[in-house]
Amino acid sequence: MVSVLCLTFNQAGTLRDALEGFVAQQAPFRFEVLVHDDASTDGTADIVRDYERRFPELIRGVYQTENQFSQGVFIPRKFLWPLVRGRYVALCEGDDYWTDPHKLAKQVAALEAHPGVDICAHRALKLTRGEPHGYMAPRLRNALIPPDKVILGGGNYVATASLLCRKEAYLAWTPLREAFPNDYSLQIQGSLRGGMLYLHDCMAVYRTDSPGSWTRSHGRLLDDTTRRRVNEMLDAADAYTQGRYHRAVALRKRFHDSNGLLLERRYGALFAPGELGVTLQRAARSLSGAFRRVILSLSKP
Repeated sequence: MVSVLCLTFNQAGTLRDALEGFVAQQAPFRFEVLVHDDASTDGTADIVRDYERRFPELIRGVYQTENQFSQGVFIPRKFLWPLVRGRYVALCEGDDYWTDPHKLAKQVAALEAHPGVDICAHRALKLTRGEPHGYMAPRLRNALIPPDKVILGGGNYVATASLLCRKEAYLAWTPLREAFPNDYSLQIQGSLRGGMLYLHDCMAVYRTDSPGSWTRSHGRLLDDTTRRRVNEMLDAADAYTQGRYHRAVALRKRFHDSNGLLLERRYGALFAPGELGVTLQRAARSLSGAFRRVILSLSKP
């Protein structure tokens, strides 16, 4: 029913949390866990082999002797996609972990009840230097989020460990995935048919300060190279959808340009006539996010 994909590299200190989250799942269906180790040098592969030996019906390891990421390989497509047997695909990298043993069951049930939707996400706790640091939660309750809102949400909208997709939507190699095959393009692609189904249950932890995390790599701003690639992906999404979400794409790209001004410390340019509208919209989104964080901090997990 579900194939779980886990990418790991030199994460011996965190991987056990992820693996324990997998084996703790209680679901009324079969699922598999595909763990790819990218030639780790810190004993990560030994941990994967240990769990593969202890849970042979659940965990399958894929081991590299040469690092593939450094060679520009999109690892899931080359090494894991051919092994996927489930109707659904769930994601969790080796530095994050699941906290609810019913996570897979809840998300599969949610998508089964919404046959017109291809992707499901949920709330995740952010952990920074081992301490709770708020939530990744685009809404305050269960919701169906339309594609334009997913586009506007950017690359840090929901946690990777919260994603579950229909196999066909996940494996589709569309122009936007080809332009930049990251989690942001997957979120957009997965939402195009019927939106993104969001569950407000907190069922995962996202470590913001782990190597490779979006937050550590980019923070709230994007460097020039990443901004260019993300904008190219957005242009591809715009063309692929025949301009259906052009306003959201254009505004998201303007947000990225505004990020560039911040990185260059050209603060005065943010209030130029041609930029002021975007600056105000960014401020409004920041205030909305701050309000949501306050509400979440006062509520129970």
